[in-house]
Amino acid sequence: MHEEQLRPEHGPLAGFTVGVTAARRAEELGTLLQRRGATVLHAPALRIVPLADDSELLAATKEIIHQVPDIVVATTAIGFRGWVEAADGWGLGEDLLARLGGVRIMARGPKVKGAVRAAGLTEEWSPSSESMAEVLDRLLEEGVDGLRIAIQLHGEPLPGFVESLRAAGAEVVGVPVYRWMPPEDIGPVDRLLDATVSHGVDALTFTSAPAAASLLSRAEERGLLPEVLAALGHDVLPACVGPVTALPLQGHGIDTVQPERFRLGPLVQLLCQELPGRARSLPIAGHRVEIRGHAVLIDGDLKPVPPAGMALLRALSRRPGWVVARAELLRALPGAGRDEHAVETAMARLRTALGAPKLIQTVVKRGYRLALDPAAETKYGDA
Repeated sequence: MHEEQLRPEHGPLAGFTVGVTAARRAEELGTLLQRRGATVLHAPALRIVPLADDSELLAATKEIIHQVPDIVVATTAIGFRGWVEAADGWGLGEDLLARLGGVRIMARGPKVKGAVRAAGLTEEWSPSSESMAEVLDRLLEEGVDGLRIAIQLHGEPLPGFVESLRAAGAEVVGVPVYRWMPPEDIGPVDRLLDATVSHGVDALTFTSAPAAASLLSRAEERGLLPEVLAALGHDVLPACVGPVTALPLQGHGIDTVQPERFRLGPLVQLLCQELPGRARSLPIAGHRVEIRGHAVLIDGDLKPVPPAGMALLRALSRRPGWVVARAELLRALPGAGRDEHAVETAMARLRTALGAPKLIQTVVKRGYRLALDPAAETKYGDA
């Protein structure tokens, strides 16, 4: 319903602000969101550090050359290429590829499959879902008792994956190609946390479990964790690319939304459905008014509104048709202090931004109200 009301020149995410926590492929995700009208707030919660000179990766590579595994699971294209390149740098590239040539290789998705084939190898199988859960199911169905399985890691843990294989009797060797580290500049993360707490974003996107864990950890360091969790549990939509990514949030009791296919495109499409569906839509003064994150749709026209005006509008929309006192509206204003004149100033700016002065009525000596149409069957209760 909401997208039909929106004029075609606006994208389905027009008027919404989306936070992006990804380090890798952040630009791609940001572009997809912006093309659909969203304002994007980017704050990489982690940075990825290659381990080409790392003793841990070198040791794992030598171990695989000297004790060849039965199965190799390749999880990411960039990680698999990075592993082969690092082995080349150590003079072990030919030996590694020779050993992998006789091993059953499972590739998580088409990009990984391409990287495997570019190295002159052939995968035995790749899941259509591009899901590590499907890889795990296949391995457990086939039986892994007594098998040696190497898993190319990409910095992020695979909760339950390694444990399930070991419980089924497999010996598991991790190949850590990249490591997650805190961002060099923590400023953007702090700004994103502040925006989350103040409801300056409508959704947060997560494409890796470590990024979700890192954001929550930083919130805890700043003493903001309870407020961030409260925002994610109510006003700010947490959207994860898949179930593994969602685990750190679920550990804090936060429900997330996830696309059926664990890719960036479906994640954006999910937001295009979820965010407009959560927007408040009301019949006011002969207009259809939809209240979005930082803008208002009036009969399909998008009207950007400053933060103070949005705060007032949300407070009024909790009880549309009812008078809301200036004192209550003052409490809703961010950093307004005690002067009720701030409400009048913000209200004047809000009315100018909306361009439809009759939407909000002044009730002398009492406050303001949304001019809910009499045709509306009932007045709405508290949201």
